[in-house]
Amino acid sequence: MKPNTSRNERIRYNLLTILIFIVGFILLAQLFNLQIIHGKEYLETSNTRLTRQSTVKAARGNITDNVGNNLVTTKMGFSLELYKTKIDVQTLNNSILNLIKLLEKNKDKIVDNLPLKVNPYKFEQEKEEDQKNWKIENGIDENATAEEAFNSLKEKYEIQIEDVEDARKVMAVRYEATIEGFSNIKPITISKDISRKSANQVKEQGDKFPGTSLITEPVIEYPYGSLASHLLGYVGMINEEEYKENEDTYKMNDVIGRDGIQYTLEEYLKGQDGIRQIDMAVDGTITEECISEEAIAGDNVALTIDANLQKKVEEALQKNIKKIASGDYDNKKYDCKAGAAVVMNVKTGEVLALASYPNYEPELMIEGISQEKLKEYEKGSNFHNRAISSAYAPGSTFKMVAATAALETGKFTTSTLVNDNGPYPRGHNPVCWIYSDHHYGHGYLNISDAIKHSCNYFFYEVGYRVGIDKIADYAYRYGLGKKTGIELSGEVPGIVASTEYKKQTYNEEWQLGETLSAAIGQSYNSYTPIQMARYICMIANGGKSVDVSVIKSITDANGNMIPKNEIEEKVNQKLGIDNSTKTEDLNIKKETLNAIIKGMKGVTSEADGTAYYVFDDLEITIAGKTGSAETGIDDKINGWFTGFAPYNNPEIAVVVLIENAGSGGNAAWAAKDIIKEYFGMNSKKVVENVTAIPSTQINN
Repeated sequence: MKPNTSRNERIRYNLLTILIFIVGFILLAQLFNLQIIHGKEYLETSNTRLTRQSTVKAARGNITDNVGNNLVTTKMGFSLELYKTKIDVQTLNNSILNLIKLLEKNKDKIVDNLPLKVNPYKFEQEKEEDQKNWKIENGIDENATAEEAFNSLKEKYEIQIEDVEDARKVMAVRYEATIEGFSNIKPITISKDISRKSANQVKEQGDKFPGTSLITEPVIEYPYGSLASHLLGYVGMINEEEYKENEDTYKMNDVIGRDGIQYTLEEYLKGQDGIRQIDMAVDGTITEECISEEAIAGDNVALTIDANLQKKVEEALQKNIKKIASGDYDNKKYDCKAGAAVVMNVKTGEVLALASYPNYEPELMIEGISQEKLKEYEKGSNFHNRAISSAYAPGSTFKMVAATAALETGKFTTSTLVNDNGPYPRGHNPVCWIYSDHHYGHGYLNISDAIKHSCNYFFYEVGYRVGIDKIADYAYRYGLGKKTGIELSGEVPGIVASTEYKKQTYNEEWQLGETLSAAIGQSYNSYTPIQMARYICMIANGGKSVDVSVIKSITDANGNMIPKNEIEEKVNQKLGIDNSTKTEDLNIKKETLNAIIKGMKGVTSEADGTAYYVFDDLEITIAGKTGSAETGIDDKINGWFTGFAPYNNPEIAVVVLIENAGSGGNAAWAAKDIIKEYFGMNSKKVVENVTAIPSTQINN
């Protein structure tokens, strides 16, 4: 190797070494500057520049009627979120107050869960124990008055606003931040479903409101208001216990189905939330945002009900109750305030309408109902679904069961006559209703005429000859005394009067007098309107069993139909439904059903039928049965009407129950309105005017 070459290589090596040392020194110096000299400052800046993640709320699935009308849906609304930013407390409080004033000017409201009022000062909790617990949880002296508690929170949040109303508004937002875990990466929602005007103003003036983020969220709507409220149900904010059990599925501020279909199909209706990423500057101004994970809407549920029919059923029920209460039918006023009605497809068991009165506004429950409205609802038992959750003595509507037992056991034939001539000579010597009213009996009647006239005497004799347990057996076979399996929570089974029931419940022996009462639908007999509808379906369709249902189909976000067996399995598991709700075909003689239906036809279409005066002008022939059921309370008689239409080719079963209606005939008027609506008899004829009238169009 030449000397000059070796020398040049050493020089290059030394220069490279020096360069590496210089670069290394610069890097170390910069690292020292970042971590030691300005470390704290840069850390704070870095933290305030974090990419925040917030939830993109998924829309709940729609609930529609059987032709696609939206009964529950979602619209996209604007909400305001607030993040913790690097601003001082006073700036934060003033910013919140200015934001509140902007919202209030446009008639929008803030989220307000602070249970403390001013002018005058008072706690919202009624119980002292609840007040005490709240004060302890919030670091307030448990003996503090409402005013002292207010001042304690005012000091805690460093609110220096003199006006107590304004101070409380800011306090409500700060309180929300406390209970929801406010941070620089976790926002709180301070206002929901705000107007577009407010949204635009907040967006335009974003620099005045540090840490605020305007987002779009699905807002649940009930387009028909209170229509089908007991069927649809409502949603409410998830509580702490539910959240702990479902942390992998829900977030703390989510809503969850509480009742009706909203509860039953919560798993299907709830969508899958997405994720939004937000970049925010040091001063809280949003610099960039994007959706990193799209939200997936919940499945859409189609019900079997018809919205137009449902509306008419509810109107007919309400109108009927008010007329009975005011004495419009028989010049006697009754303390009548509640009832239920069911319309069912006699071939399939599909529920076409189901109403309970009084009802409620499900939309009020979403963000929390006012105490005043809640008390009103609780006083009227508005949330109670009387169609499935209340069992009533059926009265004379039970006589078709007794007639079935009489004919099928051979104790009676269709031509067997019984002479109603006064008090019945056995048991406690009861009399027919006609004897009580007119002091004479119906005379000789066969089984069809006994149904038409609703003759108690005849059915006392049925009870005596057939026996209570045979009658009970046919009641069970009609599906009475057991749940129908409708896809709603709160259904009760009712009671079939029998020797077994009395023995198990009271450990007492059955008496003949109880048989006589049970044969006419009294004694321990008690059934829900939905059970009675299934029972009438089986009479109308020739004794075939039906599976009662209110769910038509469920479709996922991609348009795929959920298999019916999967839906049934999940619903049954959630509601605890088993095979005991199923009925078998009656397998009874056609002659038996014909005799029963003949009697039911006479009720509505023959001059001496118990409901002829209601249906005499109806354009179609129907089969029906009235029932006036004693309640055990003096002068309180529940009214039933059960029937199907048309008589020759049955399509629907209709059941109406009115609490304290005075008589079954009074309840029949509502059934008439329902039948007319279903068959289009309420539509007014429109005559087209074919005369052409010249006109000149003027554009303004």
